[in-house]
Amino acid sequence: MTTAISRRDRRISPVFLGLFAIMVVSAWAVWTEYSASPGFAVFLFVVSGWIVSLCLHEYAHARTALHGGDLSIGAKGYLTLNPLKYTHVALSIVLPVIFVIMGGIGLPGGAVFIERHRIQGRWKHSVISAAGPLTNVLFAAALTAPFWLGATDQVPELFRYALAFLALLQVTAAILNFLPVPGLDGYGVIEPWLSYRIRRQVEPYAPFGLLAVFGILWIPEVNQAFFNAVDALMRALGVTEWDTYWGQEFFRFWQGEPDIAGFRS
Repeated sequence: MTTAISRRDRRISPVFLGLFAIMVVSAWAVWTEYSASPGFAVFLFVVSGWIVSLCLHEYAHARTALHGGDLSIGAKGYLTLNPLKYTHVALSIVLPVIFVIMGGIGLPGGAVFIERHRIQGRWKHSVISAAGPLTNVLFAAALTAPFWLGATDQVPELFRYALAFLALLQVTAAILNFLPVPGLDGYGVIEPWLSYRIRRQVEPYAPFGLLAVFGILWIPEVNQAFFNAVDALMRALGVTEWDTYWGQEFFRFWQGEPDIAGFRS
């Protein structure tokens, strides 16, 4: 099925490789504290890591769509991991990064355009929609491995905070994306199993689903319930509120370096 996809269509983009290099170098700077501003190193690591995870999220959608029967994926450049190839760069990259900077929440964004008529079978459609947020789940599991493996004693304190905050973004993105709201991946999972009449009625509201979710999150009771669920998942992964809090504080380097008693000891 993938024979129509050329090597060029599958070649990893220099843009993605550059982002990955920034993530690796900034991770090293955080680990070794080889930076005049530890907070700025954390900022670079978290932002580049977040964008890399967004690219992998969309790649997962594209790759499963390819195997599901949409061979147009290759020509659109989605298999190159290049975020500039996405249908809506603003929704997929710019807005998520802005939300991370402003509020420390992982914003899911729609990006790849899949020609659904090429794909046969309801299960295939559901798997394609689920593949993206499942990537965030796997990313969160990898980032929190030192915590749930009990190996944090081997991890420098600053790096532990940065890992915790980046993992928090992955968890929030996964939860939001799995909500069965039109326009989000969670709805895409169940949509193939709904009647044609219901799908037609819901379709006009899909572009506003994400806005509705964030509007509802402004309700204090809903916001508290949401972050209680996030905190519960983070605790289950072994990450404490202390770690995520200070990770976000260092991330906001423009506010000055946080003063943690004993941090330099």
